[in-house]
Amino acid sequence: QVQLVESGGGLVQAGGSLRLSCVASGRTFSTSAMGWFRQAPGKDREFVSIISATGRITYYADSVKGRFTISRNNAKNTVYFQMNNLKPEDTAVYYCAAGSAYRTQAWEADYWGQGTLVTVSS
Repeated sequence: QVQLVESGGGLVQAGGSLRLSCVASGRTFSTSAMGWFRQAPGKDREFVSIISATGRITYYADSVKGRFTISRNNAKNTVYFQMNNLKPEDTAVYYCAAGSAYRTQAWEADYWGQGTLVTVSS
């Protein structure tokens, strides 16, 4: 069993930055792909980024590419999501997820965090 706990969400003005963190419990973190999803009010959940178990491979949705960076520290069982140049359309609940395989399409996570709200004001 893996538990994921996100933190770092909040209210920020457009153009600002936030860094989300996700701490994982359990012994499988270093062998798990980790990703971030988001869900805006009234919209479907969106897969935005994933990082491989070693951290060598990353993927970003076009909507965040060039602005957001995913990284991980396996020694700390933590994955990070640095979000720069935030836009009002980035407002959403952001979810951390863990899965056994790295995929950039139709990735099915095995474990989910509870989510952290990011609100970007214009």
